[in-house]
Amino acid sequence: MPILPGCEISKPGSTGMANQVVSLPQLIAVNGVKIESPQENRMASVTITVDGQKVEVEEGTYVLAAAEALGINIPTLCYYQYMTPYAACRICAVEARDGKGWSKIVTACNYPVWAGLEIRTDTPRVLNARRVNLEMLVSRCKPVPVLQKLMDELGITEPRWGVGEDTCIKCGLCVRICDEVVGAHALAFSDRGINREISTPFHLESEDCILCGACARYCPTGHIKMTDIEGRILHSELILGPNAAIRVPFRQAIPNVPRVHTDQCIHTKTGGCEICVQVCLKDAISFKDKDKLVEFDIGAVVVATGFQDFDPTPMKQYGYGRYPNVLSAIEFEQMNNAASPTGGRIVMENGEEPRSIALLHCIGSRDESQHKYCSRVCCMYALKFAHLAVEKTSAQVYQMYIDIRAFGKGYEEFYQRLLEEGVNVIRGKGAEIVSTTKSRASEGALSVRCEDTLIGKFREIPVDMVVLCTALEARNDSSDLARKLNISKGADGWFIEAHPKLAPVSTTTDGIFLAGVCQGPKDIPDAVAQGAAAAGQVLKLFSHDELLMDAAYAVIHDANCSGCRICNGLCPYTAITFDEVKNVSEVNAALCKACGTCVAACPTGAIHGRHFTDAQLYAQIEAMLAVE
Repeated sequence: MPILPGCEISKPGSTGMANQVVSLPQLIAVNGVKIESPQENRMASVTITVDGQKVEVEEGTYVLAAAEALGINIPTLCYYQYMTPYAACRICAVEARDGKGWSKIVTACNYPVWAGLEIRTDTPRVLNARRVNLEMLVSRCKPVPVLQKLMDELGITEPRWGVGEDTCIKCGLCVRICDEVVGAHALAFSDRGINREISTPFHLESEDCILCGACARYCPTGHIKMTDIEGRILHSELILGPNAAIRVPFRQAIPNVPRVHTDQCIHTKTGGCEICVQVCLKDAISFKDKDKLVEFDIGAVVVATGFQDFDPTPMKQYGYGRYPNVLSAIEFEQMNNAASPTGGRIVMENGEEPRSIALLHCIGSRDESQHKYCSRVCCMYALKFAHLAVEKTSAQVYQMYIDIRAFGKGYEEFYQRLLEEGVNVIRGKGAEIVSTTKSRASEGALSVRCEDTLIGKFREIPVDMVVLCTALEARNDSSDLARKLNISKGADGWFIEAHPKLAPVSTTTDGIFLAGVCQGPKDIPDAVAQGAAAAGQVLKLFSHDELLMDAAYAVIHDANCSGCRICNGLCPYTAITFDEVKNVSEVNAALCKACGTCVAACPTGAIHGRHFTDAQLYAQIEAMLAVE
């Protein structure tokens, strides 16, 4: 067993193993959890001997921790380092001595050390105690793998008191972890003696259970199981990081730091746990932190809020959420990643490799009832999915498309390569996904109905898995952000640039620029290029000590202004404010874009556009109509 972090091993001179001195970091216990303590809170250290090896630990540390620091393994079934030790299984028996003739069999998980203590883990007396305790456990519990392994290690072939049928050893680890750590109190002991058992209160389904799975995770014999999810691949829950409530989202995340997901965190549900707080040596986690608003003075804003994936659930004809092996594009992408729980393998819910896969294009895009626009990237990532499926499986792959839009560099060549790899392409959008009829059930559990427009026939193709190539759509909060930044957005929710050709990254508000898919669907090279262009515009803005204003802007004549404030509410750039002292409206020339909205709306004609007065416009017209 590895040395604990922070331990130092000194080997003075040429002394042997028996004279080693291991210095264990000072530890304190918080709810049974031993964590490194500050220097001012450290207690006195004591030196003990474990199997002839000396180790210096804090007084009160348990024997099991000291032995682990030396790499000495002491078997145990009911120990969990973040709870108060209970010694229910008593398999961790060791012999304690004082060097003066006194000795006693104790349990290592809850026996505190003291100065001069000598521990032996391999004497005949210790091994006999472990055998007796294990045989008593096996007498009422069948030899599940963990018990069978211990029996083999201790040389038990025929237990003296026979073998039981239960799979629970009554260690109570599940009860204690639900009570002390989780704080749900959903499990308890009932009855006593040989009739003792673990159950929910009154043997009824407990409303206090939060389905965290901690009891099943740490049950030493596997008696408790999460029966509904074990052995299943839930594609909608596949993630690229550890499956824990506190995790780094994925390896390339920026910032690359763990984040607590409150919707999965035990503490936010019950107020218990907080193990992460206790073990973090940097005190970087606090559940008492509150959201706060921070103001910054800035000179420019680059809007790069991206997009959101289209949710195909409302399109009932595709059965997303109803059929387990109907996946969205992002779910299939995550499953293919080497960091996913499947290790990059393409598998169905039951863990088996699919025999056939259908990829349906344009789900949510080029659709009159959803989004009329093309999402640009769907065709190419569908072709990539087909290539991955051919590369990783022996499945038949079907592509069902409206038009293949392989518009980029090397894209058409990639499409031709897939045709050579044997991918089946069907020109016709998938219309519906249904369960396969009994006569074709052996070919696949799902049937995709479509029309093949190249041959003019209706087809129904049985497959094991369907991937919906979903559209890119604007974020739900785009309207709110557009209002805060005073920029425009289109009917589809994408932000609108100042000019599609001359100013593709600028907006109608000076100092605010667009980058990436928030401006419209695009692939990665285009998004990167646009991001670089936006950064260039920001640097250009910052390179000048003074900024040039447009010569055209609205002007208000105070003598004619009635103070009606109609212009204040109409200005799309919030460039007009009201002077309460003078009882007139005023224009901020730096914000005004000379759109003319206020000029046309003013009931008294008090506003005119600079360089766009009636006299100037008439003069231009007369000049154009003048005869030389």
